[in-house]
Amino acid sequence: MRKSDQLGQESIPRLLFQQAAPASVGFLIMSIYGIVDTIFVGRYVGTMAIGAIAVVMPITFLISSIGMAIGVGGASIISRALGAEDREKANLTFGNQAALTLLLAVSIVILGSFYTDEILFVFGGRGDILPPAQEYFTILLYSVPFLAWAMMSNNVIRSEGASKIAMFTLIVPAVVNMILDPILIIGLDWGIAGAAWATAFSYMASAGFTLWFFMSGRSELRLKLSNFSLKRRIVKEIGSIGGVTLARQGTISVLAIILNNTLFTYGGEISISVYGIINRVMMFANFPVLGVTQGFMPIVGYNYGAQKWDRVKKTINTAIKSGSVIALGIFTCIMLFADQIVWIFSNDPELIQKTAPALRKVFLATPLLTIQLIGSAYFQAIGKALPALLLTLTKQGFFLIPLILILPPIFNLDGIWFSFPVADIMAASITYYFLQREIRKTINRFMNEKQDALIEA
Repeated sequence: MRKSDQLGQESIPRLLFQQAAPASVGFLIMSIYGIVDTIFVGRYVGTMAIGAIAVVMPITFLISSIGMAIGVGGASIISRALGAEDREKANLTFGNQAALTLLLAVSIVILGSFYTDEILFVFGGRGDILPPAQEYFTILLYSVPFLAWAMMSNNVIRSEGASKIAMFTLIVPAVVNMILDPILIIGLDWGIAGAAWATAFSYMASAGFTLWFFMSGRSELRLKLSNFSLKRRIVKEIGSIGGVTLARQGTISVLAIILNNTLFTYGGEISISVYGIINRVMMFANFPVLGVTQGFMPIVGYNYGAQKWDRVKKTINTAIKSGSVIALGIFTCIMLFADQIVWIFSNDPELIQKTAPALRKVFLATPLLTIQLIGSAYFQAIGKALPALLLTLTKQGFFLIPLILILPPIFNLDGIWFSFPVADIMAASITYYFLQREIRKTINRFMNEKQDALIEA
């Protein structure tokens, strides 16, 4: 049995665990290396260096999100194509993904190299944060195409059911980064440049690993130059679905611009460093729920393509229940141990004193995280780009950005931190409504098909 065929046959809880566990482990390791990176920078370079990373990372991820968007868009097509036994379309889609990723990522990096200072300023690179941000960004920029390729490949690998290999595409760069950080930052005393080079080499390692997988014959897909020729219908479908991810990442980058500049206005450079720590904690704390979401998508996409509507509904319910339990555990840990968590990152008393209460405020609505993630991911997995786009943008775009502009003039710096849970509550409520409506449509479709089959019999 091919790995992809298991998505339509095994029990949903077991299958979700098989798909989500490797993804969760991958996100865990990836978030740990982000935390380790911030710890080394915070303790051996300085508080402003944390702020520099908080400024630069949204920029690099905006560029690399091109690969993620192409990966998610193509993976949705590939999952459904494999479910429908259309291997030719699956391979053609993969080739078009590869060509698009390389073409667009390299073009944007070239453009970014000419406007480094202007880009950093827009993203909040001001005051004492600007010099380390310039040094970090200049080194990291040229490794972003490798990250874009790795993120595209990760989604493709997961779409064919090879979840463990997908996990290693996240583990490899994490391990490389954690090994190189102490060597370059402390051993060679390269400071912020050492952190940048460690991250750059980790991106290259991840890209190399995924390329090895595709070229080794272990993949169901084949990387052929003949499939690199862009086909309008494939590119259009990749763009319509992957545009959801790109819009989300773009919105996150717009959020970073507004957030960093608002933080600078109401709290100075140190507030940007406060959010730098909170952002790393968010990456770590949310990894199990993100893993459930990533594991959920290929299962739903495959069964939707195979028209197994009962399995589609069961996958949705299982994913939401599992993710919600995990999110509640995350919430409890943050509320109880916020002070201890912040201490890990820095020994700066002022930074510690400001970060712990802000962390608790930001995480107040964490138990609702799963509904918003699974809801938007469902529409994305089944190829319904518009509702997926709108639901993806609800938190950051429709609610969080306006709240960050509205609340600080009234509540000062606390207004920024309370914007996060308020946005979570509003986004989860809207997503739940549309997801339930879509589930009812799925049930009705399933019942109608059963009735038609009985009539024909």
